[in-house]
Amino acid sequence: MSVPLSILDLVSIPEGSTAREGIAASMESARLADRLGYKRLWFAEHHNTPNLASSATSLLIAQAASVTEKIRVGSGGVMLPNHAPLMVAEQYGTIANMYGDRIDLGLGRAPGTDGMTAQALSRSSAEPQAFAQHIYDLQGWFGPDGTAHSTSILSSASLGTEVPIWVLGSTVNGASIAGQLGLPFSLASHFAPDQIDQAIQVYRESFSTEAPTARLEKPYVMAGINVMVADTDAEAQREFTTIQQMFLDLRAGRSRKIQPPVDPQALAGQLGGAAAMLDVSAVGSPATVKAQLDEFVERTDADELITVTYAFDPAVRNRSLELLAELWF
Repeated sequence: MSVPLSILDLVSIPEGSTAREGIAASMESARLADRLGYKRLWFAEHHNTPNLASSATSLLIAQAASVTEKIRVGSGGVMLPNHAPLMVAEQYGTIANMYGDRIDLGLGRAPGTDGMTAQALSRSSAEPQAFAQHIYDLQGWFGPDGTAHSTSILSSASLGTEVPIWVLGSTVNGASIAGQLGLPFSLASHFAPDQIDQAIQVYRESFSTEAPTARLEKPYVMAGINVMVADTDAEAQREFTTIQQMFLDLRAGRSRKIQPPVDPQALAGQLGGAAAMLDVSAVGSPATVKAQLDEFVERTDADELITVTYAFDPAVRNRSLELLAELWF
């Protein structure tokens, strides 16, 4: 069962590399994804971490759009509580005016960082009602008159761009908000697998075409999945230890850059909760990954998959993208 494939990029910084090098590698992958036929490339906002350079999401999106031609480019997502909604409208409207109708705006309510950093970034409320109002205002700023629904403030930079808005979430709460707003839902199943089936069910059951924010005639689910494709299962499993180490670091409160792969046996018995967080993954040779992706699509009935691939060596990531495209498209 084939559905569109997209890519989520957090702009990783391998040990021994810099943010500059991580961004350059990310842009090279963007060019490759564009040539290979992936549907969209999204960047995820994160802060106060040494292993990711995806903090200034709008700048990365603009740069990726400048080096690609066909692929949709967007945020997966902008953590709206960290931003003033008007500024988001102006930034993404500007990008849409520069690069046309291939810009997406995915919005989340989580801060994408620790509590102290979230407080330093905080610009708007994460409460569901405020979040919904901000989305409605953003739609107004992207609309034909360029003004929000709760204020007469004009955003000439975004006027008429009609940038499509997605709601991101990892639980039934986020799913319910997306459904009630009548907007497409991107499910963070690649790191939060516990409520996948319930969240998708809640989203579809709560979906409304009557909400003032509604932009779809029926529900649309994009589900996240970790992917590593290599020529053999053993090679892919070894490369996958890079993200396993990253999640072990996360759970242990250890702060370091992306680590090189190790023998999978070296991590045996250590993964525990980290393994559970990475439960939604497709890892192996092309045939193995194809079967795993098919199984996940059948389980979720997702309309689209967004894949996440971490690798210490950017060439390994690009090879995985190539093999994935060959087996899927």
